Amino acid sequence: MEAGAYNKITKNIQVSVTPVYLSDRSRPEDGLYVWAYQVRIENQGTHTVTLKYRHWRITNAEGHTETVDGEGVVGEQPVLAPGDIYEYTSGTPLSTPSGIMVGSYDMQSEGGKLFAVDIPAFSLDSPDAISSLH
Repeated sequence: MEAGAYNKITKNIQVSVTPVYLSDRSRPEDGLYVWAYQVRIENQGTHTVTLKYRHWRITNAEGHTETVDGEGVVGEQPVLAPGDIYEYTSGTPLSTPSGIMVGSYDMQSEGGKLFAVDIPAFSLDSPDAISSLH
């Protein structure tokens, strides 16, 4: 696990997130701040699970919250057998130099039951941010 990663384990599924500010894609003078975030999902349980849906809540420094819901992640619904790790990178823009993201995944067990897995809250802080939100 990388330094600076945010981690949470729910029902034997560990989710780790590492955010990175993308200065080359951001334009602070235009109120555009862009982050990438790398997500690592590890099945530490004894049963195979499938990531079916994602739910994100993205809040900027002014308290404006956007909700993002959808099937899978980056166009996939990964299947994780016991011990499997799935990693992906995505990103988000903000209109402020800092913000916070938190969310959950809906996982499906082999028997078809859906259960929620928490994504840890993580702070998005650009070099222009006055103070961290966490």
